[in-house]
Amino acid sequence: MESNHPKGAPWRNFYGRRHGKTLKPAQRDYLDEDLAGLSPGAVDWEENPERAPLDLAALFGARPLWLEIGFGGGEHLVHQAARNPDIGLIGCEPFINGVAMLLGKIRRAGITNLRVHPGDARDLFDVLPEASVAKAFLLYPDPWPKKRHHRRRFVTPEHLAPLARVMAPGAELRIATDIPDYVRQTLIEVPRAGFDWLAEGPADWRQPWEDWLSTRYEQKALREGRMPHYLTFRRRG
Repeated sequence: MESNHPKGAPWRNFYGRRHGKTLKPAQRDYLDEDLAGLSPGAVDWEENPERAPLDLAALFGARPLWLEIGFGGGEHLVHQAARNPDIGLIGCEPFINGVAMLLGKIRRAGITNLRVHPGDARDLFDVLPEASVAKAFLLYPDPWPKKRHHRRRFVTPEHLAPLARVMAPGAELRIATDIPDYVRQTLIEVPRAGFDWLAEGPADWRQPWEDWLSTRYEQKALREGRMPHYLTFRRRG
């Protein structure tokens, strides 16, 4: 059987859901009418087989670039975009229902400094220029709780090495999770990838960031008695 994988593209296992509940008519409209105009450019292999870097100046001018990996329903991403109009943001999310939710929030808020990649973050890392990201967010990523699935987590070299490549020296990486074992793996793997953990005391991982917007997932975790951890790292120079 002939493979549909683009010629020259590396084989990448993808774990998780790309589709969930049936989209509402308005959500289908957001995808049909808004997504193409909010795409960051030629990210996918079919569009950009040579993996030419994105033209960030064309997207955002001279504004610094922030990145959110797996934005869920997009509430934090829209919050940051509205709070920081002098920043350009790109959000990555392969779950199409979450993308549709975000597009609705962008339309209602009138946000103009935000772009959306509806796919695997690794494909975006391929085409971001080296040291181009000033801040990145990884907020409540899929925990993959079973031990045999830990290699699927984002905090593994397969993901962290290309993330480190695109982050500028001194850039900030924020990770939030309510899973203790995910914290453990994060504190082992992220420093190995070239980041320093900035905590000086317990308050630095128990208290959220000053500009934090609590997500629906976090509220569910709190109701169920799980403790959030807020981990801040800096990319080494």
